[in-house]
Amino acid sequence: MSEPHASPRPPRALRTLRATAAVQTVILLAQAVAAGLLLASVPVGRTVHSGMAGAVLLAVVLHLLVGVAAWRRGVVAARAVLHGVPLLLLTFVQAGLGFAHVRELHVPLGVLMFGASVMTLMRTRSQPQPPAQAPSETRTQTQTQNESAAA
Repeated sequence: MSEPHASPRPPRALRTLRATAAVQTVILLAQAVAAGLLLASVPVGRTVHSGMAGAVLLAVVLHLLVGVAAWRRGVVAARAVLHGVPLLLLTFVQAGLGFAHVRELHVPLGVLMFGASVMTLMRTRSQPQPPAQAPSETRTQTQTQNESAAA
């Protein structure tokens, strides 16, 4: 019996990009919860919010690096990587506004960052897989490259 048509598994780079986008979004959501604790004057709120700031920066940088690696492997377009750069810049602006205690800009920018991260997550989830090459096509391309290099 033949199995139902199952879609092939996406490349590892695309799976990793999707995972880092999900982690980034969850961390930004946790940062928003920590901000709520801070604004509600919960004693541990400031400590949690400050600690989460480092996690946000780490998640954004990691997602950007994984995006660059996926782009270099030809799994995603360069445009997918360019969408991560503004989020990194916003993270630095957000940190500066937080240290300066400018809540009027810090809070709305945090909401914008979370929304941008959700959009990034949705974009990576809908990222089409690159077409799989048949082994014979790969061998033919390799043979052609070897022949042209020998010439």
